Amino acid sequence: MARVALYLQDSHDLRDGLDYARYAEEKGFEAVWQAESRLVRDAIVPMAAYAAVTQHIKVGSGVINNWTRNIGLLAATFLTLDDLAPGRIICGIGAWWDPLAKNVGIERKKPLLAMKETVLTMRRLLNMERVTFHGEFVHVDGIELDVVHGRREPRNVPIMIGATGDMMMELTGEIADGVVLNYCVAPEYNDKALELLDKGAKKAGRRVEDLDRPQLIVCSVDDDHDKAIDTTKMLLCQYIAQQPHIAKASKVSDEVVHEIQSILGWPATKEQINKAKHLVPDELVHKITASGTPAEARAKVQEYVNRGCTCPILYAAGGNVKKLIDTFAQQ
Repeated sequence: MARVALYLQDSHDLRDGLDYARYAEEKGFEAVWQAESRLVRDAIVPMAAYAAVTQHIKVGSGVINNWTRNIGLLAATFLTLDDLAPGRIICGIGAWWDPLAKNVGIERKKPLLAMKETVLTMRRLLNMERVTFHGEFVHVDGIELDVVHGRREPRNVPIMIGATGDMMMELTGEIADGVVLNYCVAPEYNDKALELLDKGAKKAGRRVEDLDRPQLIVCSVDDDHDKAIDTTKMLLCQYIAQQPHIAKASKVSDEVVHEIQSILGWPATKEQINKAKHLVPDELVHKITASGTPAEARAKVQEYVNRGCTCPILYAAGGNVKKLIDTFAQQ
């Protein structure tokens, strides 16, 4: 495993996240990625904090959505992050998900076209071009990132799409710098994903090997195997109930999904999660996550690498984050 990254969400105090980012850098991790999914913690504020307290580690959004930030603001945000940490920022962007998007008033129609317009326009803006574009979702007239004080050169901010569905995966191969492969999937999920990425890449005169393919992997490490599994179950039951696209990709049975949904509210409470976690089968935990002792977790992560993941992004499901970092330390 030549490359490894850390994924942080909201299960820790934000200031502890700064310590984790510094510790991951010290241990040779390539990147730290910040989640933005539920209505709990946005990605941009933590990313800026991680960038400010580190020197070399890359900082990525894993992933923001392309619906709630105007394209001008989106490009300006990543320009600003690159000002803070030149050459270290990665833009991971995804199509979001229902019912959350719908519940906050976003109608996600034509997600492929919306993503394409966003990525192509943002790339031109970060290249410091003056852009006019009139699409179905992006409408700009003669705009540019009008830097007066500071660097005016094009910014090296890779744009990575967090693709899950087949058509989005193919589009990613065609237009993005890489893909952020999803979590809560078995390693063999990657086989088809790579085929679709390659199909899209060929449309742009590239191959799948030309694309970076980091992958989110739920990872719970503990010397006590059962404790690690229990920690992961708490996380999985929430994802299965609230994010249908992940449950579908994970191939969780409808019966299990509906039973967990009957217990969990929105937002879910700790009491509801503890009540529902036993419904998550042990075999599912072993199939779609890297959970267990340090040796077990390393072996499972290696399966994803063997299936085409270029850089595991380890999602600390809970417990001792520094132990996870030590387990995968590169130096």
